Amino acid sequence: MVRVCEGATPAEAFDTASADAWLAFDAGVRCMDDRPWLTHAPAGAPGRPGRSAPTLLDRLRGRRGSPLASPVPPPPPAVALCHPDGRVREAALEAVRSAPELRPLLVVRCADWATPVRERARTLLAELPGDALFSLAELVLRLARRERGGFARALLEAALREGPAAGVLALTACPDRATYRLAYRIAVERGLLAPMELAALAATSGDVTLQDLCADAAVAVRAEGGGPAPDPAVLDRLLTARSPRVRSAGVTALRRAGRCRDAEPYLADRSALVRACARYVLRQGGDDPLPRYRAWCAEAAERPAAAAGLGECGDRAVDAARLWALLEHPSPAVRLHAVTGLRALDAVVRERLTPLLDDPSPAVVRAATRALLPDAAGIPEPLLRERTAPDRPRAVRVAAERLLRAAGRHRWPGPGRP
Repeated sequence: MVRVCEGATPAEAFDTASADAWLAFDAGVRCMDDRPWLTHAPAGAPGRPGRSAPTLLDRLRGRRGSPLASPVPPPPPAVALCHPDGRVREAALEAVRSAPELRPLLVVRCADWATPVRERARTLLAELPGDALFSLAELVLRLARRERGGFARALLEAALREGPAAGVLALTACPDRATYRLAYRIAVERGLLAPMELAALAATSGDVTLQDLCADAAVAVRAEGGGPAPDPAVLDRLLTARSPRVRSAGVTALRRAGRCRDAEPYLADRSALVRACARYVLRQGGDDPLPRYRAWCAEAAERPAAAAGLGECGDRAVDAARLWALLEHPSPAVRLHAVTGLRALDAVVRERLTPLLDDPSPAVVRAATRALLPDAAGIPEPLLRERTAPDRPRAVRVAAERLLRAAGRHRWPGPGRP
C-alpha cells in the first residue's frame, strides 16, 4: 500500500490477480491510524481549511493563527478509491473509466457502506460490457458474502448466462472454488458440456458439490435416440466412479434406463448409500434383495459388504444369528461389515461384542467401539483401563479411551502427571 502511495501502480505493488490482495489493499488504506499523511486533503478542500483556527494563546498574543499549510498532493486514484472519506471515494470513481486496471476497486465500492459511493459505483459497473466481469469473478463472489455485495454477483451471473461460452468454460478452470462452481452451474444450465464430459468430471472431481451437480446433469440428458433413458456409456462411467455419491447417482438412474437388474452387484457395495440405492432400484423392478443378502452371507468372503446390507434390510429375529456367526470369519472385512450389520439391526449385545476390542484389525476395533459407545457405561472399568496400557496396540488404546470418556470415567491428567 505504501508503494502505491509513493507512485507505484497496483500491479507493481501486489498481485492484482488475487481477490485477497485487493481486499487487503482496501482494508489497509482505510486503516489509517498509523499513516495519517494519506488522510490529508489539499488546502481549501471541503472541511479542510487552508489556515488553522487561532488558539486561545494565539488570540491573547495578538496572533491570527498559524501560517498557510503547504498544499498536499491528492492521493493516487487507487488510494483515493479506498480513502476513509466517502467524498474522496465517490470523486475517485470517475477515474475508473480511463483506468480499467482499477475495476477491481470499482467492484469493492459496489458494496460500500456509504450510499452515494455505492450507488455511483453500481451505475459505473453496470455500464461495463458483461464479459469484463469474467476476470473479476473471484472478487465479485468474495464480496457477495457481504451485506451489500449481491449487486455485482447478479451482474456476473447475468453476464455468464448471456456471454460467450468460451468465457464461461474458461472460468471452470479457475482455482477458486466458488468461481469454478458457479461457472460449472451456468455451463450446465446452458448445456455447454456433453453428458460424457459431465460424467467424467463427476467421476474424477474431488469436490462433492461438483460431483452432485455433474452426476445429476449427466443422467438427466437423454440418449441420442430421444428416449427417456440416459446414455448407457454415461451410466457405465458413473457406476465405476470412486465417489459413493457418483456411483449412487448412476445406480439410481438404472431404473429410468430400464436396467433394474444391473443394480444387483451394488447391493454389496462398500458404501451404505450405494447399497440403499441398489435396493430401491431392485424393488422398483419387482425383486426382493433380502434373499440375495442371505445367500451371499453364506459365502461372505466374496462380498464382505453383504453382511452390512443384510443388517440394513434384514429381520433381527432371523438374521442376527447369521451376523454373529460372521464375527468369527477370518477376513477382517467380513468381521467389519458384520459389526456394521449388527448395529443396523439394533442387535448389539455388549458382552458378545466387547472381545472385538482386541481384534487384530484396527478397522474392526473402531467398528466395535462405535457399536459399544451407547452402552459404554456397562463395560467393566478395569477391562478398559487394562487396554490403555502403553504396550497395547494404538487402536486398542484409542478405543478404550473413547469408551471411558463415553462412560464418564476418563481421568484427565493433573499437574505433574503424564
